Amino acid sequence: MRRTALPPLSRALPLAVLAAVGLFSGPASAEAGDRVVARPAAFAIGDPSDDDYNRAVRVHNQTGWTMIQLYASSDGNQGNDLLGTKTLSPGLSVVVTIDDGSGACRYALRAEFDNGQTLQRSGINVCQVADYYFTR
Repeated sequence: MRRTALPPLSRALPLAVLAAVGLFSGPASAEAGDRVVARPAAFAIGDPSDDDYNRAVRVHNQTGWTMIQLYASSDGNQGNDLLGTKTLSPGLSVVVTIDDGSGACRYALRAEFDNGQTLQRSGINVCQVADYYFTR
């Protein structure tokens, strides 16, 4: 299994906490210095891309609405909901690894909200962006 480092903020959280919120799939504990993959279970399909790019992105919800679904696509196919069964309240953020195994860096992101609104953003380079802000 290919392993990548957690984003700095996530390193401070115990692995059990990350697993409980769906941001970690792996053993419940790790030795100091171990590297783990933080990715939402909903998007943990297929093998990760075979390169050294970090595709972990902290998605911020600055819309004032509750985000209920988040999708990423490099090829026009919607894929799985990155939030899974979770929602993202206004003002909060979540780290997701956006990697469909294709080696692509440019993705379209689509967020759906509890009030029926949908926001779509395209051309986001997840290999270079560490934070992405959804705003109205």
